[in-house]
Amino acid sequence: MRQAVFDGQGSCIRWTEAAGAEPARVYVHGLGAASTVYHAHIAARPGLAGRRSLFVDLPGHGISDRPAEFGYTLEEHAEALAAALDTAGVSGAEIVGHSMGGAVAIVLAHRRRDLVARLVVTEGNLDPDPPRTSGSSCIADFDETAYVSGGGHTRVLERVGPLWAATMRLADPLALHRSATGLVRGTDPTMRRMLEELDVDRVYLQGELSGELPGADALEAAGVRVVRVPGAGHNVMFDAPDAFAAALSAPAV
Repeated sequence: MRQAVFDGQGSCIRWTEAAGAEPARVYVHGLGAASTVYHAHIAARPGLAGRRSLFVDLPGHGISDRPAEFGYTLEEHAEALAAALDTAGVSGAEIVGHSMGGAVAIVLAHRRRDLVARLVVTEGNLDPDPPRTSGSSCIADFDETAYVSGGGHTRVLERVGPLWAATMRLADPLALHRSATGLVRGTDPTMRRMLEELDVDRVYLQGELSGELPGADALEAAGVRVVRVPGAGHNVMFDAPDAFAAALSAPAV
């Protein structure tokens, strides 16, 4: 396990790492998740194994610290991720981000172009105020006190499926709420605009069961390769691991 300080209080973001060839491939999880749980089985697949692989847990999640003074905005998560990559000596990496992790990866690439050579975003948030059915909105519907100490966290854990609840229990409730609120608020410019304007190789994976990706034509016109994955929902890496691995191993276009 490795770590890097990400704030003025000495709080650390942590990751596990598998040695291998450069450039590194960096896996970033979604809201209430953990990177090894969602991506280690992918990194070990033929065609992907042998690359240096980092499984980073964002602040407030998994094995990383969860300071109460931290804001947990998308920008702050991206700064913490940059601290991890700088400490690890990573540059020109392939960043594989799922859901909120995809949004964080986009912000990272926008702010620190030196760290990112390729983005693979799996059902990442691109716009503020996502549909009410999304997990982030479900959490952000509560105010902070109601979610953290008024029973909101417990009610959400009961409402979500067992897969998400298994890792959400490992995340700090305050960090979850602030992360969800930041995700609903979005960024300026939006994640979508950042993604369209980036000059790196970009792939966006959308599960077929999640419906059509809004603005897909515009993304493709901007050079983003949009891959629609048959039979998959939001968690493409679990629903269709072969297609997910194929998208990662496909050469840049």
